[in-house]
Amino acid sequence: MPRIMKKIAKFIGYFLLSTVILLLVLFVVFFQSDKSVEELKPLYTNAESEFMPLMGMQVHFRDEGNAADAVPLLLIHGTSSSLNTFEAVVQRLKTKRRIISLDLPAFGLTGPNPENQYGFAYYNRFLDSFLTRLNVGVCDIAGNSLGGGISWEFTVAYPEKVRKLILIDATGYPSINTKGSLGFKLASTPVINNLLLYITPKALVRKSLEGIYQDPAMITEEQVTRFHDMAISAGNRKALLSMFKSGRTQDPGKISTITKPTLIIWGENDGLIPVSSAYLFKEHIKGSKLVVLPGIGHVPMEEAPDKVADLIAGF
Repeated sequence: MPRIMKKIAKFIGYFLLSTVILLLVLFVVFFQSDKSVEELKPLYTNAESEFMPLMGMQVHFRDEGNAADAVPLLLIHGTSSSLNTFEAVVQRLKTKRRIISLDLPAFGLTGPNPENQYGFAYYNRFLDSFLTRLNVGVCDIAGNSLGGGISWEFTVAYPEKVRKLILIDATGYPSINTKGSLGFKLASTPVINNLLLYITPKALVRKSLEGIYQDPAMITEEQVTRFHDMAISAGNRKALLSMFKSGRTQDPGKISTITKPTLIIWGENDGLIPVSSAYLFKEHIKGSKLVVLPGIGHVPMEEAPDKVADLIAGF
């Protein structure tokens, strides 16, 4: 028995040593330091980009289009994304609408917030403060994925500030047995997720995007580089890890309290949030309209910007 125990202990020792060596190799080969916001600004800002000092952050946003539009359209992106995700839709709508897009706290060029809080209550307070600073009393609000979840949560919390709600493949209901994004799965895995603070290879970004876009041809090198740069923007990896470790959940019961006119747009082949969630939103929001787009994945505003812009304009 002592001999067996020694063999087991020896095996465990070799295993642990091999694991440590592997981690060191990964760290040395794939380690990437954060990129500063100042380094990224020339790449991902344009003439409409502004930075608002708010709640201890410099919030990157764009306020563009028809200044005479009394009720602007506010666009909210999803996890690990940025305002860039709506650029094609903005170009198609801004001759008629005033459109406000922004990088949420924890993402894009806005980066982490000093409170290190990323729950829906925090985002409600943030959006309220953001709109107040812009003197926007009422808006139409549209969000994709996490941005959709933030949009309906804000509508529930501040119904007087929302005229119409647009949900694009939004969070809200539990997703079961979905293909999902590799990056999100790793970020949700204890111990391993800590490595993402230092190791974020472009290959991982590309693989993650494959779980989001239905058409692989849309995943260009430029696209991968943008998502990678935003991921390693100063403080964003730590913020994302805090977000996943907090285990944020939403109460679907609140969805049925929404009384605002609501348009639901969904990619039929969404591998991250299944189309079954779209039908639940339709069922629980009285009077809502649902449009399911065939052959489209998780980000319809990028995969089918013409269709999404037309739907929003018609709504």
